[in-house]
Amino acid sequence: MLFVNGNPYGSIDPHNVISIEMNANFFFDRAVRALDRYQYDRALKYFRKAVEYEPGNPVNHANMAGILSETGDYKASNEVLMHILEQVDPLMTECYFYMANNYANMEQFEKAEEALVTYLEEDPNGQFLDEAEEMMELLHYELNRPAKLNRIKSREGVVEHENARALLEEGKFGQAVKLLEEIVHNHPDFLAARNNLALAYYYMGRFDTAKRTIGEVLDQEPGNLHGLCNLAIFFQHEGDQAARDRLMDMLKVTVPFHLEHVFKLATTMGILGQHGIAYSHFKRLLKYEEFSSDPSLYHYTAVAACNSGYYDIAEKYWRHALKLDGDTVIPDFYLAQLAKRKEAGMNQMKVSYHYHLPFEEQFKRWEHDGTKLTEEAKQNPLIRSSFFWALRHGDPQTKLQVIRTLELIADEEVQHALQSFLQEPGENDELKDAARLVLQQMEAASNRLQERRDERDSNAGLGREVLPDWLPSWKAVLEKAEQVMDMRVDAYWKKELENLWSDFLSKLYPDIPNIRNAEGWAAALEYLTAKKRGRDLTYEQVAVRYGISSSTVSRYARQIDSVCEIKVQQDDNFRPFTENI
Repeated sequence: MLFVNGNPYGSIDPHNVISIEMNANFFFDRAVRALDRYQYDRALKYFRKAVEYEPGNPVNHANMAGILSETGDYKASNEVLMHILEQVDPLMTECYFYMANNYANMEQFEKAEEALVTYLEEDPNGQFLDEAEEMMELLHYELNRPAKLNRIKSREGVVEHENARALLEEGKFGQAVKLLEEIVHNHPDFLAARNNLALAYYYMGRFDTAKRTIGEVLDQEPGNLHGLCNLAIFFQHEGDQAARDRLMDMLKVTVPFHLEHVFKLATTMGILGQHGIAYSHFKRLLKYEEFSSDPSLYHYTAVAACNSGYYDIAEKYWRHALKLDGDTVIPDFYLAQLAKRKEAGMNQMKVSYHYHLPFEEQFKRWEHDGTKLTEEAKQNPLIRSSFFWALRHGDPQTKLQVIRTLELIADEEVQHALQSFLQEPGENDELKDAARLVLQQMEAASNRLQERRDERDSNAGLGREVLPDWLPSWKAVLEKAEQVMDMRVDAYWKKELENLWSDFLSKLYPDIPNIRNAEGWAAALEYLTAKKRGRDLTYEQVAVRYGISSSTVSRYARQIDSVCEIKVQQDDNFRPFTENI
């Protein structure tokens, strides 16, 4: 016999029984909970019920296809995806990309190529262009021929957008804004560029403009996940708790299909204080090989666990981050903070998700080592944006400290920020004098640098001799390449590779990026040297030799080619680096 509130069901007044409304949302929520527990069979059952209640909603169909794919039932997943395209929403062109993945996993490469080409030729947004590039190379290798591709619908503006993304990652927000504004003007429906433009505005402290730009994204595509996540963060910045909570409630029950969206949602949930949800998304990402060696992801997972009160779990993830990234002090710092918390018997410890030390701790270290500040500011745009934020919104003492610190970075972005600061009508005169002094010193240093460049250009040749003593990290790249290439190539090949590396460093000097991933740079050099000689070599092949991903080889090769403008012996296997599929 069933019991309700301790009484036999038959003796309960039916007016006191609370009915459960069985609708698509009810089963969607159940499916999400099952996914959080990795109960895929149960999640699939609930998504099927959600589809029964809302057969015209393509999202529920796509979620069902995603679960089928994760459980290895690629054929059934493709049947669902084809049903979406034929019966539910023919404009959901990303389904072709998902189908291509499924066919590739089934080793049906001809069908995978057909689906991938359809995606590239029909999809207007190009959401998965980077992933499509990697898959196209795999199919080229498996089928031993190039794909029969006539056009890429979303191609226009993609190369410029990649350059703008690189500028954002380097913290060059002003330059990124100029380029992104041009892209958006020429391609109004390029939503990824508009999203990144909003972020660039946000990093520069132009919050109203950032919010308006996100509004333009959501006007065109109300369900754009990146736009919704950014808007929720903007609402939190403004202190509009009601608007933030409405948006957050929707994001909390969202289960993204693509891993990039999972990462975006995880970081957003962390920033919004939903640490438990962030933790479940980060854990999901760590199951995938392409993320399992990323120390920053282990840091994010540790932070989510720590902020949820799971301190032992957080310690485990920080120790793993330390193994992967022993050169940084970040995991050690937070492990020490955890140890202090345990000794003092503290019950709470809240940590920022940013993969760098707290702002105050960084200032202490930078006071003793300005060179380290410059290196870290170049690597991490969040550090730079924190300076620009403080320059606009900090108290006078903080602003003065930031102005003095910016003198150590002294690049074009800093110059732009200080010039904008001087134009602010309400700023303190003493602070403006300090900013003018820094700008004057930067101008003097720039003049000296130009004199050095003029002297260098007057010298014959552009070999190693124009560079200062090589840093160990620069040498490590050549050592890694020579170690991997070993007896496979002749001395002339190795010399050509060495000349290419020297040419790249010379042309960038003194603005050479921090060289940390020796394997990635070495693999790119071997790939480009092979192409210069007209050899048939793919990203995938060289990636295997160096134990990295093909996308890593592609990224570094593009950077070198953008500086050196490599001339190659063209063959059917080579694509110019300035094109993105």
